[in-house]
Amino acid sequence: MTECEEASSRHAALELRRTRNATSPGNVTQRLQLIAILLVASQSAFASPCQFESQGEGRVTAIDARGLRLDDGREIRLSGIEPTATTKQVLTSLLVDRDVILRSADDTPDRYGRQGALVFVGEGDISVQAMLLAQGDAIVSAEIADKDCAAALMASEAEARRQKKGNWADPSAIKNAESPDDILAGIGRFVVVEGKVLSVRQAGAMTYLNFGRNWTRGFAVTISKRMVPAFESAGIALKSLENKRIRVRGWAEGNTGPRIDIRLVGQIELLGANEPTGVRP
Repeated sequence: MTECEEASSRHAALELRRTRNATSPGNVTQRLQLIAILLVASQSAFASPCQFESQGEGRVTAIDARGLRLDDGREIRLSGIEPTATTKQVLTSLLVDRDVILRSADDTPDRYGRQGALVFVGEGDISVQAMLLAQGDAIVSAEIADKDCAAALMASEAEARRQKKGNWADPSAIKNAESPDDILAGIGRFVVVEGKVLSVRQAGAMTYLNFGRNWTRGFAVTISKRMVPAFESAGIALKSLENKRIRVRGWAEGNTGPRIDIRLVGQIELLGANEPTGVRP
């Protein structure tokens, strides 16, 4: 980053703080104005690497928490993120009746007929997904395969977590792996869990990362044999995760003990020894 970019970023951050202090906390329109200040003032410093091939464009006519509808009838799923309680409200304020460009490496519809894409307003080079993540109004889903784009989205979320913005202001937003009952309460929802892997065990075609001494009731991560090559390609030996602190994200499952099934390498993050935990004691 050049000195000019650094100065621009500092100025943007200062204006962000000044404007926030003069606004009410829950005003979505004002929050979007704050995003615009930061993105415009430091565009060169925060340019998105997620500039995939254009997959079309259109005007937004309707919104739900997971995507949008265009004026030509196409249903678009917001790739790379999972919604929070505020996602739909922010998207409505930001996108309804706006022209957008769709970018992705693949425009193949999902089983529901929705086209997955990163969404850009007009000619902007910052995706709507990055905007939502930067304000804590979405969670990274880890589905983006491109390493640079995935890292950029994760960095946006990490900064929002650090500043406890939006969703991350809630102390229960990150579950403690040592509290399986709290995770069980989120069954059927996309959750983020942090904790120390106590053991790594293989049973048949499944590898288990166990976070509790009681394997049947404690929290565990499951990884199928077909996922092992992907982890090896990423330089991660599953056995090496034993006694390591990790952050894992995914859909909470289970009956007696909570589980998250790993289908993407990006669902697991290795936490540094000195990295502050995001969970409650």
